[in-house]
Amino acid sequence: MFVTNKCQCKECQNPALSVIRDNEIIPHEPGFCFEHTEDKIGHLTSLLNYINSHEKIIGLCAYGISVNGVDLSGKKFYGCNFQHSTFSNIHSIGLKFKICTLDFSTFSDCDMLNSDIQFSSFSGSKFIHVVFTGSDLVHNNYNGITAYQCSFDDSDFYNSRFIRAILMNTSMKNCNLKKAIFYNSAREHVSFKLSNTREALIDRNKSGLIEDFSESEGEDEL
Repeated sequence: MFVTNKCQCKECQNPALSVIRDNEIIPHEPGFCFEHTEDKIGHLTSLLNYINSHEKIIGLCAYGISVNGVDLSGKKFYGCNFQHSTFSNIHSIGLKFKICTLDFSTFSDCDMLNSDIQFSSFSGSKFIHVVFTGSDLVHNNYNGITAYQCSFDDSDFYNSRFIRAILMNTSMKNCNLKKAIFYNSAREHVSFKLSNTREALIDRNKSGLIEDFSESEGEDEL
């Protein structure tokens, strides 16, 4: 897992960015978070160069960074921290995340096809025009996310959680939803066609849903 060092700026509770020297991560060296880093461009360039030059990235702390127009195809991230980060125009095939934290991040206009993401957290994140088609997205935390005009078609969501999530104009066609939890979620114009919705976990006793799974769960758009 990533090593958490607090930002050296007084009263800041954010974790410090990983320090990259000689193209290797120095996890225990004190530093600053992205907000309080004097040379933001230089530090971001250093992090991106490290990612670009390594297929496997372990224990990287990149809290609060902004990434635009990067190809992450084939990259493997283990135990990394990308909380409160922004990803835009990311295009990748075969991206892998294991035990990573991406809470409260924003993804916009991204293609992340055939991803393998497991035991990771996206709690409170926003997905806008994002495509995850053909991905393994199991044992993940999507609690409180907002997904707008996204596609998760042909993906496996086994044992993932969407508690209090907001899903709008989004497609989850032909997905494995076994043990996926949708308690208190709001779903508007979401397609679950050919998905095994009867094996998803839905608390029908809670009010406030925009719409609910219908009797023809695996065929209709909601």
